[in-house]
Amino acid sequence: MLHIDVGLQMRDFTFAASTEVPSGVTVVVGPSGAGKSTLLRIIAGLLRPDSGSIVLDGRVLSDHRTFVPPYQRDIGLVFQEYALFPHLSVGRNVAYGLRARNVPARERGARVQAALDRLEVGSLANEHVGELSGGQRQRVALARALVIEPKALLLDEPLSALDPQTRGRVRSELASILSDIHIPTLLVTHDEADRAAFPQRVLLIEHGRLISGAQHG
Repeated sequence: MLHIDVGLQMRDFTFAASTEVPSGVTVVVGPSGAGKSTLLRIIAGLLRPDSGSIVLDGRVLSDHRTFVPPYQRDIGLVFQEYALFPHLSVGRNVAYGLRARNVPARERGARVQAALDRLEVGSLANEHVGELSGGQRQRVALARALVIEPKALLLDEPLSALDPQTRGRVRSELASILSDIHIPTLLVTHDEADRAAFPQRVLLIEHGRLISGAQHG
């Protein structure tokens, strides 16, 4: 379970959110500039809130005394443009978080290959990311987020970089992948089709405020 109760003064508004995120996918929606990505950045530790707390599985990540840095939070993050390193191979991209955590080379290699195989891109380990299709890049970015065995997963507009023809297919693939991942997962989107693909839980943010959390059957 991910507990969020935070406030942060932004340039244009005061951001405030208080909610609990259970295992499974929760879609975060709202107008452009409302604070959807801000929520993810606060949870990931890329922004430090002015007040409140973040607690993941009973571990305090942020409060008035504690601020755990991003690389120690056990949280996987997939950016809008995937943020893959173009000069590195697929395998080295996925291994990045494990190297930062000083995972031994042999274990690191086995975990990277397992993560790539899980997402059906194991044969691409030695390819450079510039040679990949949009769907393949998305899978590699997700493998990099999952290989650290995170306790929560944050996806910031993960399909927006894809062309319309590819987006529908990759959306279905992503829904299938995430259905097997039993950790709190926040997926930011502005696309109604994305929301329809993950209908169970929805958070609405408007002008920096968490307005409502809806749960559907």
